[in-house]
Amino acid sequence: MKIIESEKEYDALLAENKAVFVDFYADWCGPCKMVSPIVEKLSGLNTEVTFVKVNVDDNPELAQRYGIMSIPTLLAIKNGEVAGTVIGYRPEGDLQAVIDSIK
Repeated sequence: MKIIESEKEYDALLAENKAVFVDFYADWCGPCKMVSPIVEKLSGLNTEVTFVKVNVDDNPELAQRYGIMSIPTLLAIKNGEVAGTVIGYRPEGDLQAVIDSIK
């Protein structure tokens, strides 16, 4: 799963991909570490969706763009628009349902 390094890289990714699942996280966040393996697994099962991670400490402008106040926040983006949001740790089935909404 790709880690976004800049706002420019993120914007290019959105322009190039119809369905994107974004994991907003921080290295120090316990719940982020719990949800990360689930997101990794789902990225392998949903190859038609592009999965990326955004470290909120390294990219505060992207977190601010979406009003991220709690992490992990997971966004399902379809055609550049947010189609679903999951805040905090959730089980695999809940995440898959949000991913299914952007396929």
